[in-house]
Formats: sequence, structure tokens, C-alpha cells
Amino acid sequence: MSENTEQNETLPQEEILLEAPDQRIATLELELQEMRDKWLRAEADMANLRARTKREVDDARAFAVQKFARDVAEAAENLKRGIDSLPKPVEGEAEIVTKMREGFEGIERSFVALLERNGITRQDPTGAAFDANLHQAMAEQESAEHPPGTVIQAWSQTWLLNGRLLRPGMVVVSKAPPAA
Repeated sequence: MSENTEQNETLPQEEILLEAPDQRIATLELELQEMRDKWLRAEADMANLRARTKREVDDARAFAVQKFARDVAEAAENLKRGIDSLPKPVEGEAEIVTKMREGFEGIERSFVALLERNGITRQDPTGAAFDANLHQAMAEQESAEHPPGTVIQAWSQTWLLNGRLLRPGMVVVSKAPPAA
């Protein structure tokens, strides 16, 4: 009798499967499509996460020295100011003064080249159009010689670290003279 009971229990499931095989196939195909969609979305999310993480790591690597680079750029500015404050070469000046000036200029060139090899560059903003992303206007000066909004004097250079602003150039910007 127990064998007969087992057969009766399995028959309804078989009958259900036989009654609607097309419906069962459609249900399974729908489930397969849903799982495929979930899998593709998960793969896309992982690809986006990997790309974002790589970008963040690259940025961290490229700009980790930003504070140090800003301090070094300031030292380069001070070295340039020191050289600019030396008296201009004159005929008959002492040879030691000439050699010191040339030595300081050589040190400054070498120092700037070292900075450039490490992604720290400077730009002279004099003559360029004022750009609030690169320059800090310290004053405006009337000028008939320059179009309004032109940098006519740079108190300091613009410094960039791997293309990103490190220190803005402190500049004097031209403005139109008053109408006569």
C-alpha cells in the first residue's frame, strides 16, 4: 500500500509539469533573464567601482605631496626674489659679485628644472588674460596700453602640480581708463 501512496503523490506533480510545460518553460526563461540582468548590473557596478578606485588612487599618488610642493614653490619664489634684488651687472664690478650672481642664477635654474621633473611647473601670468582659476587679483590699474582684464604685472608666478593649481599668481589687472 505504501508504494501505491507514493505513486499517487508523484502523479500530481508530474501531471502539473505535463499540463503546462510551455508555462513552466516561460517561467524559467523569465527567471533566467532576471538573473542575467542582475548579473550584468553587478558586473557593471564592479567595473565602475574598479575604475573609480583606480582614479582615486592615481589622484592620491599624484597629489599626495601637494602641501610639500606648495612650500617648495614658495622657496623657489623667494630664491627668484633674492636674485632679482641683486644689483644689475655693471662694467668693472668685482669678479666675485659676478660669479655669485651667476651661481645663484644657476642654482635657481637647476631648482626649477628639478621641480618640473617632479610635476611642479610655474607660469608667468604677465600679459595673459585674467583667469580667476589661476590668478588672484591684488590690484587693478588703469591702462590705455592693455585691454581691460589683462594681467599687466605679476607679483608672484602661478604654480601648478601635475596640471592642478598649487598657488595662484598674485597679479595686477588692467582696467579701462575713465572716459574723457
